[in-house]
Amino acid sequence: MKIINKMLAEGFGTFVLVLGGCGTALFGHVGFLGVAIAFGLTVIAMAYGIGHVSGAHLNPAVSFGVFINGRMSFKDMLCYWVAQIIGAIVAGAVLLAVWKAAGMGNTGVFAANGFGSEFQAAAGDGYLNVGWIGAFVIEAVLTFVFLMVILGATDERSNTKAAGLAIGLTLTLIHLVSIPLTNTSVNPARSISQAIFSDCTTWSACGQLWLFIVAPLVGACIAGLFYKCVAPKEK
Repeated sequence: MKIINKMLAEGFGTFVLVLGGCGTALFGHVGFLGVAIAFGLTVIAMAYGIGHVSGAHLNPAVSFGVFINGRMSFKDMLCYWVAQIIGAIVAGAVLLAVWKAAGMGNTGVFAANGFGSEFQAAAGDGYLNVGWIGAFVIEAVLTFVFLMVILGATDERSNTKAAGLAIGLTLTLIHLVSIPLTNTSVNPARSISQAIFSDCTTWSACGQLWLFIVAPLVGACIAGLFYKCVAPKEK
């Protein structure tokens, strides 16, 4: 498959992820459980819809972990990153257009990620006040867990037919754990898209964006290396 086809698939898949997951958070009125399920469902749908084209990474951290594990080239990883970030931003722009069309005024948090007391106050009921260290740890650890499942479920020695379901359910679980803490990133593209369009006078999503880029990449890197130890390739 040509890289341009993979990029188009990744851009579309990440667009659907942000549109479905963040869109549910913004308009769904379904609570944390509903948002967690929405993110899981989008991953399941894209895994079976475009997985045969690009692997349906939909996430720069996933591509990074796959690269560290030796399953893709550095050049392809960079191409995936570009497509994923563009797809996420386009989805964010669509959500903004719908928000404005509905006359909902200031976007506020706009499903962006954050941490600390100012984020807690801006996000509203149900969110907890966690410092940057706690936010970094939970984002890195959950991304590590996510990548371990992805690498295991897509291993050629595994039952790959069920990979999409396993990965989607894992993402749902991750959201159930961390939505009240950071609004759940584990995906730099998703964090970038919502931070750009957020508008809050008491808290800056862009100012905290670094954590939601670095922590998932750290967790993914550790998983890529650790999986080599857990399931080494037979010579």
